[in-house]
Amino acid sequence: MSDTDFSSFSLDDFSSFEEETASAPATPEQHTLGGAAIAVVDIDQAVREYLSAQFGEGVATAESLAQMESRIGLGPLVIVLGPSCTGPDDFAMVEQWGRTNPEIGTVLVTSELTTQLLQTALRSGVKDVLSAPIDQMQLIDTVGRIADTLHAAPAAPAPQAAAPEGPDALEMLEGERAKVISVFSTKGGSGKSVVATNVAASLARKSAKPVVLIDGHLQFGDVAVMLKLQPRHTIVDAVSQIDRLDAALLTDLLTVHEETGLRVLPAPLEPTFADQITGEQMVQLVDTLRDFAGHIIIDMPAYFNDVVLTLIESSDDVVLVAGLDIPNIKNVKIGLSTLSLLNIGREKIHLVLNRADSKVKLDVGEVEKTLQVTAAAHIPSDVVVPISVNKGVPVVVASPKSGVAKALEQLANRFMDGEAAAAESSSGGRRRFFGG
Repeated sequence: MSDTDFSSFSLDDFSSFEEETASAPATPEQHTLGGAAIAVVDIDQAVREYLSAQFGEGVATAESLAQMESRIGLGPLVIVLGPSCTGPDDFAMVEQWGRTNPEIGTVLVTSELTTQLLQTALRSGVKDVLSAPIDQMQLIDTVGRIADTLHAAPAAPAPQAAAPEGPDALEMLEGERAKVISVFSTKGGSGKSVVATNVAASLARKSAKPVVLIDGHLQFGDVAVMLKLQPRHTIVDAVSQIDRLDAALLTDLLTVHEETGLRVLPAPLEPTFADQITGEQMVQLVDTLRDFAGHIIIDMPAYFNDVVLTLIESSDDVVLVAGLDIPNIKNVKIGLSTLSLLNIGREKIHLVLNRADSKVKLDVGEVEKTLQVTAAAHIPSDVVVPISVNKGVPVVVASPKSGVAKALEQLANRFMDGEAAAAESSSGGRRRFFGG
């Protein structure tokens, strides 16, 4: 189907459709996707008819969100908001429904997408925003993705609903909260993401509690690619529901890496979403994860900004990755000074020297002396690293006997606190609880 720009819409351009009334409850004949009914809301009849036609027959339509209130509470529903639904009252109603009715999801279709509109929509709880011209498959895929989330969401979220029962009850919901480990670098290309994914994968295979990896590189995160994942949800989905986020809902948003059991929350698919996510929102997201995870690893971008600084301040440990070249070492020294200004104690910082056996005429001992930090790990150079990255398999899985894998395993062990590897019964219960 060809793309259509809403600016060209007029009532004369379309054949007349028999419009559905939004006040009627959903019927068995109503069009559904992913277990959720679909409705289209816009004041312009031509827009309503065009958008509803993308899904076929049985799509409810309405001129305003107020007309949809009688449909609330009758089951999962995805509402496609047309370009006219961008007023303060519309977003206020979406936000209200998001707090009280988790079975309702909204996607906004707009003829002109601006940063301000995107920010307002996401903060109001709109799950996604699409701009014209609209591609039919993109619209259907977006609505289907949102519908799947609603289908899995609890109808009446309550903290106690997430607690498992019976002999397999998870110990993860009791005792100490998760340890947060930020993996940071002051220069791109240092191997930071390789360290983050492998430490997380190693911990996931050893820990008795779930391990979560967050891709904190909000503009150009690579974690999903490096683990060969095809995630259905990203950080955007979590942040858009931040006001009602709990352990059960957040668990549904995580993607499972089947080989290791690692839980992953990938970066946004579009770089433009990065500016709409605040440090406070990320900390709130991490705090929710702390309630049930054993370890949370955050792969940071190689620069300081408000989000990065806020997350580092709230972390229990900071893994600082550096390569053995003069610009890298210079930037690390500056980075250490910045962390000191944030009152991040040196005992929380774990320096990792990557490609530490490279013949670049820089002595590791001299580097440690210059930085006044003893390296926690020396990662050797090895061709198994780029091979594992290209395959989408962590090197600790693909080449466990390599020097790189052994060094990364030893680094991960620093964060185990003497914790024993999960017993078979414990890990089995964990998989059942998370659907892994």
